[in-house]
Amino acid sequence: MIENSMFEEEPDVVDLAKEPCLHPLEPDEVEYEPRSSRLLVRGLGEHEIDDDEEDYESSAKLLGMSFMNRSSGLRNNMWFAATQFEPVAARSAFPCFDEPAFKATFLIKIKRDEKLSTLSNMPKKATTPVTNGIVQDEFFVSLKMSTYLVAFVVADLKNISRETNGSLVSVYAIPQHLNQVGYALNTAVKLLEFYQKYFLINYPLEKLDLVAIPDFQSGAMENWGLITFRETTLLFDSNTSSARDKKLITAVIAHELAHQWFGDLVTMEWWNDLWLNEGFATFMEYFAMEEIFPELHSDEDFLNLIFKAMMKDSLNSSHPVSSAVQSSEQIEEMFDALSYIKGASLLLMLKHYLTKDVFQAGIEVYLHNHSYGSAQSDDLWDSMNEITNGTLDVKKLMKTWILHKGFPLVTVVRKGKIISVQQEKFLYRMEPENWTSDASYLWHIPLTYITSSCNLTHCTNAYLLDQKSAVIELPEEVEWVKFNVDMNGYYIVHYAEDWKTLIDLLKKNHTALSPKDRANLINNIFNLAGLGKESLEKAFELIDYLNKENSTAPLTQALFQLSLIYSLLEKKGEQQLAARVMHRIEHLLGDKIDQQSWTDDGTLSERELRSTLLAFACTHGIRNCRATATEMFEKWMKSNGTMSLPSDVMKAIFTAGAKSSDGWEFLLKTYSSSVSEAEKNKMIEALASTEDVRKLIWLMQNSLEGEVIRAQELSRIIATVSQSLPGYLLAWDFVKENWEKLTRKFHLGSYTIQNIISWSTSQFATKAHLLEVKSFFESKSEESSQLRCVKEAIDTIQLNIQWMEGNLAKLQELL
Repeated sequence: MIENSMFEEEPDVVDLAKEPCLHPLEPDEVEYEPRSSRLLVRGLGEHEIDDDEEDYESSAKLLGMSFMNRSSGLRNNMWFAATQFEPVAARSAFPCFDEPAFKATFLIKIKRDEKLSTLSNMPKKATTPVTNGIVQDEFFVSLKMSTYLVAFVVADLKNISRETNGSLVSVYAIPQHLNQVGYALNTAVKLLEFYQKYFLINYPLEKLDLVAIPDFQSGAMENWGLITFRETTLLFDSNTSSARDKKLITAVIAHELAHQWFGDLVTMEWWNDLWLNEGFATFMEYFAMEEIFPELHSDEDFLNLIFKAMMKDSLNSSHPVSSAVQSSEQIEEMFDALSYIKGASLLLMLKHYLTKDVFQAGIEVYLHNHSYGSAQSDDLWDSMNEITNGTLDVKKLMKTWILHKGFPLVTVVRKGKIISVQQEKFLYRMEPENWTSDASYLWHIPLTYITSSCNLTHCTNAYLLDQKSAVIELPEEVEWVKFNVDMNGYYIVHYAEDWKTLIDLLKKNHTALSPKDRANLINNIFNLAGLGKESLEKAFELIDYLNKENSTAPLTQALFQLSLIYSLLEKKGEQQLAARVMHRIEHLLGDKIDQQSWTDDGTLSERELRSTLLAFACTHGIRNCRATATEMFEKWMKSNGTMSLPSDVMKAIFTAGAKSSDGWEFLLKTYSSSVSEAEKNKMIEALASTEDVRKLIWLMQNSLEGEVIRAQELSRIIATVSQSLPGYLLAWDFVKENWEKLTRKFHLGSYTIQNIISWSTSQFATKAHLLEVKSFFESKSEESSQLRCVKEAIDTIQLNIQWMEGNLAKLQELL
């Protein structure tokens, strides 16, 4: 039973006049059952499951619950119920005004089997027997909070705990995973202490639970005091978790803990400002990781995410960070790379421009002013302006970024000491019907630059470009200048004649620039080549220096750009040309691949680079990668999976092993019995990279049904399948044939559906495919065809076609 203070006067009669509803719900959108709402989800015995499972799953889904009843390789008849109310599912579980601005207190009572345990946002107050084997738990009344943060879990769980600053931090998992929660507990305690110091506000609850859930669509959810996680984002197994796994777990915990302040204590007033929750939590996640876990080099990951967000933001179908939304599908679609990554990178840019102390003081003011309440974007800028005190209008600056889609392209022309800078919108010219012109739009861009006369970080110069163009005068002539230092700004730079100077600099002395600056140049020149502002030849010339490169960020960016080109060519049937691109990759990175040891030695950054390079080399048969990996796989298979493999190269080994039919079958069998989530993760990707079409179809089908392979894996399976030549058409056929099932299971607009649409269509580069994708979605409901991710998919195919038309002939000459 859930009682909430929204209905304190008389639950059946609610005075709407008191709280003007900002975004009224349509009467048919929600049904209220007066006074109380009971929630009962039963677990079933192993043999009772067949006919009724769908009913239980769908009723659980209606109640905003993820409900699992599987043998799932663990033991028969395990069951687990957990809620996921964000964004709009709380209304299905109990009567409430289900909008973020309507905060209330909640009293929760749950009846359960005495052998199971329950958790909710608050500590447990009392447990009383009800009838045979059934007891009722009552929890303390919650603090004032939004409905989407209410949560509870009923399952058989075990935990470990530690107290910090008056709060008990606990990590819960199913009993057989208890030995994998130690890392999460240590990490959570460190992060909680860091955030309390940084925000100058103590975590307000007596307890904080982190729970690993066996089949969970989201990566994690920040319910106040009861954070739920997918098992792969919380469980760390020292034998099978790689450097990258460790980084992922740390990042997700850092993100969800930041939400305890940004989102839970202070909540966005409406979903149009979701970025205030998600952009902030993403920004804090990377900031906290750099401060507490510098050895993880998380800034390199953040850089790669910004590059990907900019790809999405350069499409005509993009949207401003703060965008009007009404329907539940539109709300779901706000949970995307722009709310998270673009939101975070704008905050990073602002922090660098204001300096870290001013930025931190502004955040403290914002949190203090709006605790237990809700806020809009302007409230954040007003808090910052209280600190800048008239020296800079943060609101005026930042509104140019959050109310407008896309980002600027800054062109730099240098003559002697004089640098001319000019801004325009970075925009692919699409067919006229498909793009809207806002060429005259002006951003207020905090430019940063370093020069050859002093290129250390403390020599960074700043200039605010708030006009179409401007002139910067340097104190002396310099050999070179590099803008957007460490890519701390959300814009792309075109150096006109100066690209040649920078290409020479990389050849002669690449370490004159930081690894992030080098990655930034690689990213920018390939983007400009796609735009037609720069030649592909120059882009290839710039990466010629790579055989001297040892840093992860530039190497991964170059590999990413070349892989995109390779994939498009391969899927377009240009096999010979694709092989020549792969030959160029081998020429640039072959020695680097040969130098990698098949171990877990080295710094975390080196280990992560090893994972990337060897997985790539084994997938594409570069050097002797596949032979080494296959030999290790066969030894592992002979030991019946008991021999321990180095975790960083496990994915490469499994991928090579899955190429043979016996290897694939053995991997699937081991997947079903493995208790390590990290190991299962690597197995899934290997299983999905087979070239056996029947096996690929079986994998996708099985994951959709959630039998052997859990449903949470489906979007990743589709992503992996659609990257291979045999799989890319299969993945799209699978989506078309199962569209109704997919949207029933994951509902329209959800992050899973966004990913499935994006991955299954992103490799197309022909007019026939463009027409097919358009017609398919037009033949579906209006809600489907109007989804933003559908428009993005269509934009992406058009860009692929355009890229091919513009660059195919050039590539043939170049390679």
